[in-house]
Amino acid sequence: QVQLVESGGGLVQPGGSLRLSCAASGIMFRVHAMDWYRQAPGKQREWVAGITSSSSTNYANSVKGRFTISRDNAKKTVYLQINSLKPEDTAVYYCNTVISTTAGVYDYWGQGTQVTVSS
Repeated sequence: QVQLVESGGGLVQPGGSLRLSCAASGIMFRVHAMDWYRQAPGKQREWVAGITSSSSTNYANSVKGRFTISRDNAKKTVYLQINSLKPEDTAVYYCNTVISTTAGVYDYWGQGTQVTVSS
């Protein structure tokens, strides 16, 4: 059974930092790309950052230079370091992986972790 469990969210002041974690189980973690998404109140879920199995990274323009995605294959965990937080970064942050098998394509999500940026 595939599980993605996010943690690390919280209430932080503007300009602060957080490190989000997503622990995976039930998958061969090292071979799969992982992504972070976020969903702000009243808005659609948006892609934030992605990391391939070879640790190549990509970022949404809105977070480039402030967010860093990384992975630790030994711990089966993907991280999102968020710096210089802004109120508009307030959202529920989700990790995601899409796994293709001979039986089909499976889209897995964690339960999310809330990030609130407020003074």
